[in-house]
Amino acid sequence: MLLSYKDQTWWMFNQGPCKHPLILVGFCWAGLKDFQRLYSYITMTFPASFQWATSSESFKVEGAWAADGKGETIWDRFGHENQAFNNHTVDTACDSYRKVDVDVYLLRGLGVNTYQFSISWARVFPSGYRASMSNEGVLYYNNLINALVESGIRPVATLYHWDLPQAMQDEGGWTKDFIVEAFKDYADFCFSQFGDRVKDWNTFSSPWVVSHAGYGTGEHAPGVKDYVTASYQVTHNILKSHAEAWHVYNDKYRGPQGGKVGIALNSDWAQPGDPMKPEDVAAAERYLEFMLGWFAHPIFIDGDYSQVLKTQIEKKKTDCTGSVPAVLPTFTAEEKARIKGTSDFFGLNHYTSRLVSSSVGGCVPGPQGVGDFRAYVDPSWPTTASDWIVSLPSGLRSLLAYIKNKYLTTHNVPIYITGNGMPTEYSGDPLNDTSRIDYLSGYINEALKAITDDGVDVQRFTVQSFMDGFEGKQGYSERFGLLHVNFEDSSRPRSPKQSAYFYAQIIEQNGFVSRKKVNEVFEGLKISQAPRLPPLPPSEVPSMVSTSCLIIASLFVLSVA
Repeated sequence: MLLSYKDQTWWMFNQGPCKHPLILVGFCWAGLKDFQRLYSYITMTFPASFQWATSSESFKVEGAWAADGKGETIWDRFGHENQAFNNHTVDTACDSYRKVDVDVYLLRGLGVNTYQFSISWARVFPSGYRASMSNEGVLYYNNLINALVESGIRPVATLYHWDLPQAMQDEGGWTKDFIVEAFKDYADFCFSQFGDRVKDWNTFSSPWVVSHAGYGTGEHAPGVKDYVTASYQVTHNILKSHAEAWHVYNDKYRGPQGGKVGIALNSDWAQPGDPMKPEDVAAAERYLEFMLGWFAHPIFIDGDYSQVLKTQIEKKKTDCTGSVPAVLPTFTAEEKARIKGTSDFFGLNHYTSRLVSSSVGGCVPGPQGVGDFRAYVDPSWPTTASDWIVSLPSGLRSLLAYIKNKYLTTHNVPIYITGNGMPTEYSGDPLNDTSRIDYLSGYINEALKAITDDGVDVQRFTVQSFMDGFEGKQGYSERFGLLHVNFEDSSRPRSPKQSAYFYAQIIEQNGFVSRKKVNEVFEGLKISQAPRLPPLPPSEVPSMVSTSCLIIASLFVLSVA
């Protein structure tokens, strides 16, 4: 009989399997006081300096795909080849390229002190190279950064969130060695242009998705289906590119600018399907090594891939003569030294969890085949509009403790949660997203437990996303935003959802003052479509207010075109 996740956890803590050495390594949530605490909801506040953020990504929101000389990206091509849901494209998206004042105005209303956005490589360098530099593209990001700084919002810039210039993909993209030097020069330029105001940089966000979905399964742009060779070569070149960007900043800009450079890695939490079986415990560890460890081990431990990853791939070489399912490149001693320790923080994008059991993967390419594991979900876990994302807030806390104990014992840097959120469907009532409130409430509370109970140095929480946008192959059919965007209206008006009000309250309280109070506030709250009013630029919004409630209230009588 299949036990529920909660029943399995009770068994772990009350019948003794957490004393098993394999489980103790990573799967018993270091620092937990007792089983009851695991499922409690704590009412405490975050540290006074905590960073509350939301985020967007260039190709998902900017639009203006060919405006002012911008180069074509792989996502432009992907959409124009009708690869996304319902033939959706990024041509206009949220039209954020033309709505800087509107978006910053709404960010101020939300009350965040930090905003994470990505720079489109092809908007700055249309061909991917410095010789093609676009003054208009640089001006757009300068205007955005200046508006954020003037509004008291900390800008966090991601250099690469999946949108490679198509001209570079035509040369082989991330599978080719030239990309390392090209990315280094692009990073150097961005640091020189924006680093006087941007003090927080992600070189890459969710690079695993690039390797896995972009060059492995082909579900994402550029649509390459080669999990045997290409996906591993892409990771190899991303790691080298990240390291070179970090060293450029460290050598040229850290002194005068005083900022931080790191990487935002995405990872699920992996829980053994049967915690009493050592083989399932080992399988869950392999799941994490093939996802998080693929990037984290080289950067945070020794500059090389983990022994678990290398051993598993070598095993397949022996077992699968004539049909090797994975080819792992090797680093030179110099490259290992260059990669090790190249992050000033641990950026984490986390959305969901999996149960993992041992299996015989045979000679099938891809993580589960090569890794000899099977991933699945407990049917009791709440679902979302995405088949990939189910809600298990305790998985975040478990993963944070795992990261602290595995990767940060010698390379002691803070953890920034650089992405967390869930999609709702584009149907029904788009503004009353109570499921997102439940999701965010649980995950933010688990982050708080990680800080207060487990001693994990989490310094930022980023809600994904600020507004609805283009979600890859799903197009506009899945909605991650705190703000609803009407994509059927050419002016792309934004309207705050119920979750925007909820998140603003969390920010104002700097945590959870009372769950009863939160429930009372939202139990009867219904949001109607607000009339659209003309936007206010940041210069016309008061620079300081006595309480964010005044701004929050204005959000709910305002939809901005």
